[in-house]
Amino acid sequence: MKRPNILFLFSDQHNQKISGCYGDKVVQTPNIDRLAAEGVRFNNAYCPSPICVPSRMAALTARWPSRQDCWANDDMLRSDLPTWLHGAGAAGYQPVLIGRLHAIGPDQLHGYGDRSVGDHSPNWAGGERQSLGVLDGTNDPTPESLEKAGPGYSAYQEKDEDVTNAAVGWLKNEAPALNAAGKPFCLTVGLMLPHPPYVVDRDAYQAYEGKVPPPVQQADSDEHAFHAWWRKERGIDAVTPEQTETARTAYWGLVHRMDEMIGRVLDALEDAGMLDNTLIVYASDHGDHLGERGLWWKHTFFDESVKVPLIMRLPGVLPAGEVRDQVVNLVDLSQTMLEAMHAPQLPYANGKSFWDVAKDSSAPWLNETFSEYCTDPVPHWTGGRAVQQRMIRSDNWKLCLYDNEPPQLFDLKNDPLEKTNLADMPTHRELRDALMQKLTDDWNPQDIADRMKTRRVEKNILLEWAKNVQPTSSNIWRFSPEINRLE
Repeated sequence: MKRPNILFLFSDQHNQKISGCYGDKVVQTPNIDRLAAEGVRFNNAYCPSPICVPSRMAALTARWPSRQDCWANDDMLRSDLPTWLHGAGAAGYQPVLIGRLHAIGPDQLHGYGDRSVGDHSPNWAGGERQSLGVLDGTNDPTPESLEKAGPGYSAYQEKDEDVTNAAVGWLKNEAPALNAAGKPFCLTVGLMLPHPPYVVDRDAYQAYEGKVPPPVQQADSDEHAFHAWWRKERGIDAVTPEQTETARTAYWGLVHRMDEMIGRVLDALEDAGMLDNTLIVYASDHGDHLGERGLWWKHTFFDESVKVPLIMRLPGVLPAGEVRDQVVNLVDLSQTMLEAMHAPQLPYANGKSFWDVAKDSSAPWLNETFSEYCTDPVPHWTGGRAVQQRMIRSDNWKLCLYDNEPPQLFDLKNDPLEKTNLADMPTHRELRDALMQKLTDDWNPQDIADRMKTRRVEKNILLEWAKNVQPTSSNIWRFSPEINRLE
């Protein structure tokens, strides 16, 4: 069988539910919806970690964050760990990245042979960050992200315009020559949207103004201790209805704009005559709470945060308009794309290819996956607190382990909104203990804490070095702070 081209569209912080094909009645996502109508949509896809860098690095290597000591946004992925791009290259592909990677350290390729546009942030923790001007702080989990939301414009949206234009140009000028020479291409398009700032251009904002519904769930009086602490620590325990509406309206607008950009890339692929011999994959690195349960951003194991959209299209190989309910993960996706390319699977990996499941819903598959959330107390948004947390999703059950708070157990079949914690119910003790055994079989919170403390001693040297030396960063998209505005 002829090997397909690969087009991997990877966004940032896209709540799975905010797409037409995933059930949202307000947002306009015709291009994502088209991919779903002509391909396979996965309902239960999860991220390896509900924060950016560990999720992305785990997706690259098909290993859990704890398997590569890459837990936080200032952790470096080892350059000698093979990624799915190395696997693609080993099989004869020339992997190209346009846009976001979000890797820390000197290796800004991790298997890509060529890269353009780049990231907006420095390669080094401690490196000087570019200013977002009037929107400074709104991209982080801070109250400013909700206080400064609404119509305007951010560098993130501008950057994605550049990424889209570069991807369109590459598909027009570079991809056809590869195919003409009998070589399939492997292109990743890394988008920033719909990551906060919750700010979007006025036209997109007005398209959703007054139309976005409020969150379905409010914070419960008996909410879990960690989430209660997190809301208070992050200053989101008193978010006003007006702030919630404004931020959500902007987010819907950001998803709308992202979908338009995806549409332009797909149009370029079609114009080049390569639409139907290309495996198109759309996914995101994690979700966003968007005010559900009184929570914002990610950082938890609730589905709003830890589930991701995942759609795959390849006519003649993958069926059209089908849905998969199997439990999969981004660590599995990398192995899946490698199998589709007839490339070698990554060795010693946690991820397993679900290519057979994508092709046939009856193919055997173990409905089980994990996600990890671990931080040390140094990043400003941690509240000076280190955490070691892990989740298992097994069939319709989800168990969440916290290092200093009680666990949570949810029956997702009968309680899809995750409102009732069954962990202390005698009727579920046996199930809870069995899942806890799986959760901790090769993962110990104290071991993780000790390893993170060791790494922090090393990272502190690197942090101070970067602050003082300010080493040059490569693959950086430069912008003026004046791009950012809030109307």
